[in-house]
Amino acid sequence: MRALALVPIAAALLPVAALAAEPAPSPALRAAVNAPSRTPANVARDRYRHPVETLAFFGVRPTDTVVEIWPSGGWYTEILAPYLLKRGVLYAAADSDKGLNGVRALAAAHPAVYKGLRHAIFPAAAGQARVPDGTADVVLTFRNVHNWRFGATDRTQAAFDQMFAMLKPGGVLGVEEHHLPENQRGVEEGKSGYMKRSSVIAYATKAGFRLVGESKVNANPKDTHDYPGGVWTLPPGYAEKDKDRARYAAIGESDRMTLKFVKPR
Repeated sequence: MRALALVPIAAALLPVAALAAEPAPSPALRAAVNAPSRTPANVARDRYRHPVETLAFFGVRPTDTVVEIWPSGGWYTEILAPYLLKRGVLYAAADSDKGLNGVRALAAAHPAVYKGLRHAIFPAAAGQARVPDGTADVVLTFRNVHNWRFGATDRTQAAFDQMFAMLKPGGVLGVEEHHLPENQRGVEEGKSGYMKRSSVIAYATKAGFRLVGESKVNANPKDTHDYPGGVWTLPPGYAEKDKDRARYAAIGESDRMTLKFVKPR
């Protein structure tokens, strides 16, 4: 198991000077990760995604109101739903009603586990179902920031602004994203699927967030960040299909930054 790190940040863009150990994850969180309702194929990826350590680092409690941004097939939803079932609230916030089909399928298979799941649109326009402002304790986004950079319009700042709005003062934004080293050349943010730490911090800071810590739990030093098909060259995407598949499998899933922000009180 990798050690967690909570790092006070004196200046958001400075390198991390030291790493401090986090308390052990709670039995309730471990039980949610081991829930029998989880999909076996998703469980097999725990060794890359470290859900126990990641959610413990973000400080997610079973009594929280949590918003999961763009859950797609529901990899983290499978853990958050049983964890928050009895005393918390979970929103699945997708870019469209169709984007919620993945979590709806999970709910249909295990209705008792997902009976409290709420749906929302993100980013929400006027008249769309949205997470009410100032109601969330935690907002989580896993490998989504690069998606907001795609296309002719950079939607990233609007996304961070809306996440800021939905949080209570003192609420936490947890960001996990494919990491592009600051000195990496020849790799374009957004198109490659990788983002620089400084870019993510800049968007969050402009929205009003304060960076309070980061963890190396999802870092992967084997990742060279410079593949022909971008980050999707690595598992589970295998954009090159069978070409060099064994090499990419040996690297594993991408190098990821894990950043914890707070909305000031």
